[in-house]
Amino acid sequence: MPKKRNHVKTFKPSLPASSLNSTSSSTSAAKSSKSVNELLATLRHSAAGGAISSPQLLPSPSVPPGIREILQIPEHPSPAPRRPLRQRFDADGRRLPAGPAPPRSWVLRQSAIDNVENALSRSLRISYASVEGTALPGAPLPHPKSLIAIILKRLAIDWDIHRVLNQYHLYFIPSHLKSALVRYVGLASEDGISLSDLRTIFLPPEQGDDNEELNSQASANSEITCLDLSASIGRSLRLKDICLLLFNHVKADPVVEELQDSWDTADSSPSPPRLLLPNLTHLSLALDPQSKRDVSWKHLLTLSSKLPTVTHLSLAYWPEPCLTPRAKCSTVSSPHGQNIPYGGTTIYSHSLDHDWSEALLVLRMLSNHFYKLEFLDLTGCAPWFEALQRRDGHDFVDWSSSWGKIAVLRLYAGWRLGTKALPSDRAAFTKAIETAKSVERHIRYVRAGKGRFMTVERDELIT
Repeated sequence: MPKKRNHVKTFKPSLPASSLNSTSSSTSAAKSSKSVNELLATLRHSAAGGAISSPQLLPSPSVPPGIREILQIPEHPSPAPRRPLRQRFDADGRRLPAGPAPPRSWVLRQSAIDNVENALSRSLRISYASVEGTALPGAPLPHPKSLIAIILKRLAIDWDIHRVLNQYHLYFIPSHLKSALVRYVGLASEDGISLSDLRTIFLPPEQGDDNEELNSQASANSEITCLDLSASIGRSLRLKDICLLLFNHVKADPVVEELQDSWDTADSSPSPPRLLLPNLTHLSLALDPQSKRDVSWKHLLTLSSKLPTVTHLSLAYWPEPCLTPRAKCSTVSSPHGQNIPYGGTTIYSHSLDHDWSEALLVLRMLSNHFYKLEFLDLTGCAPWFEALQRRDGHDFVDWSSSWGKIAVLRLYAGWRLGTKALPSDRAAFTKAIETAKSVERHIRYVRAGKGRFMTVERDELIT
């Protein structure tokens, strides 16, 4: 029997013979006619033509703004701003290196690291003493752990609130607590106590409900004997402001000249303005050692001439005595062609020329005004300890007459050596101690039993 044959059926659509012949002939002709270089050239031309014909890069015609609003055509995007020209010199005039500037994050991060490192290195080298240790002996301050001290310190911490809400009640605080409040506010605030705060504490409110109560408090400031402005002078307060507060707080009425009926009629002319704190004996003008020392010795001399009753004074961390501190580098040309220093002290007067004439003049005038001093604090004034024992003609500090009543003199350096102190720091600390010892020997020699026995408080050199 014959075998059965299975025919496999294909599902691919069959093309006519003519089309198959034409496609095969065209592909073979294309392969044989076009080379590789020609194909690449064709692709290049096609890519260039497509880029030119793209609608995104074709320039669009400009349309006036009025027509654009009518046709509601969107505005063209503004061109990108030009890159700013880089400065070729920095703030110090040094030429910058070529190339782009470093990223801002690099610069800020490096500067922050440098600041932290400098602060750490400075704290490891030396450590400044706290201003809280500059309290005057005999000042009416409460015990540090008492309830009154805790309340006053809490009041000083929240002073920004109380100075507004309780501005009409702060004047009626008992007089023996006002001195402590002023000190705590000056130490707790970032910038110290301000002139308006002092007016709120010491001056009665302009508008009050009970006039009799105000009249009973008229002489309340006469019981205040201490004014501690530590860490406030040079920041939020100036000595000129203190003078205006202490001596010009009473506004005199306008003088009206009237003819008197008789020559023996009582004179009704207004009396001069009285002192705000007439019994002031303790005055602290200590500066913050870690802030700028922007104080004026001229204003201090003016203030001292009006406060002869002060017996305890603190000038901790004050700069060297100088009447024109901002003119140390200024000179005046003379007719002979020479440059003469504008002020009495230059930047080389004490270090190279050993000229202490202006400092001695200022200290002599200060000692003549504060002739009742019994306590003087000069902590942190080591750069001008030498002026306390110098003499220039008739300018010198008279420890036996003007300041012959001083019994305690503080001559601390104001800072301590750290674990990583440099040799220059150790030399400066040693020099401050040696100068304090020399001043102590000089005062004992000058007095020679004529004045009171003086105790000089100073640092001890640890070997």
